[in-house]
Amino acid sequence: MLSLHSRVAYVVLFTLVLAVLNAFWGLLTKRAFGSRNLRISLFGLIFSHIQLLLGLGVYFVSPYFSAWENGMGAVMKDATLRLFLVEHPITNILAIVLITMGWSLHKKVASGRKKFFRIAVFYGIGTLLLISRIPWDQWL
Repeated sequence: MLSLHSRVAYVVLFTLVLAVLNAFWGLLTKRAFGSRNLRISLFGLIFSHIQLLLGLGVYFVSPYFSAWENGMGAVMKDATLRLFLVEHPITNILAIVLITMGWSLHKKVASGRKKFFRIAVFYGIGTLLLISRIPWDQWL
């Protein structure tokens, strides 16, 4: 399950970066928000939600999870435990909430420029949060 979570992360990062770049490009070129743009953003949303479900599964079956038995203080004192049990899950859930908000908010406006802007901002912040909490030393 951890291996699948790590592999899907590449797809998630690729689709989210593509969605953010596409949204910024749409803003710069002032083009209409078409079905292609919708699909790119939707794939970023779908893959990030799949990754969230995989991540929740990994979280609860992880050998790190048993460290909670020692209490919050023990988890917070250990940098590795803190990363895997607190920082990584909370930050990534927040990132996916922002991505979901961007998707929902873009649907509420008619202007293509506003659609691109909402996707660019919310997906961009979400992507940066995801990138900030990837355990690079174990992932690559």
